[in-house]
Amino acid sequence: SKFVNDKWMIKNGFLNDAQEHKPWWWNIKVQKLNLSAPLILLPEVSCEKAIEILQEKGYDQAPVVAESGLILGMVTLSNTLSSVLAGNVEFSDPVTKVTYDQFSKIGLEDSLGKLSCILENDHFAIVVHEQMQCSGNGSSSMKQTVFGVVTAMDLLTFVSRNDKK
Repeated sequence: SKFVNDKWMIKNGFLNDAQEHKPWWWNIKVQKLNLSAPLILLPEVSCEKAIEILQEKGYDQAPVVAESGLILGMVTLSNTLSSVLAGNVEFSDPVTKVTYDQFSKIGLEDSLGKLSCILENDHFAIVVHEQMQCSGNGSSSMKQTVFGVVTAMDLLTFVSRNDKK
């Protein structure tokens, strides 16, 4: 079960890095990956436009974020294309019809070890940064902003370029 699985516990923040023989990069912060700013799609973008934008910009996936800043999920080029070709969605449908709403988030201050645990099960993680948002009436709340999207290839590239062994 999940509660006795150390990797699940680390991924979900219930346990600190439990690995005894950690690689040199295990405790380095995610911010050291130097990720490029992500391409973000608004929910009203059509599937056709999403395909066009992703192909034109050379991206495989992009977060879908509401104007309010709420992260709705992730859209991938392959899922959008296959959904259109299978007839499950129309080109004119909003991209939210093909958006994955199950995704993992990781903070800039989290470790590459935690990221590694996430990437063992997920193809990507959305890197978020928390910031305080204050309104005119004096109330405040924490808001998450998408800082980047990280894949196993990003982690592997970082490790191979900076290998200290």
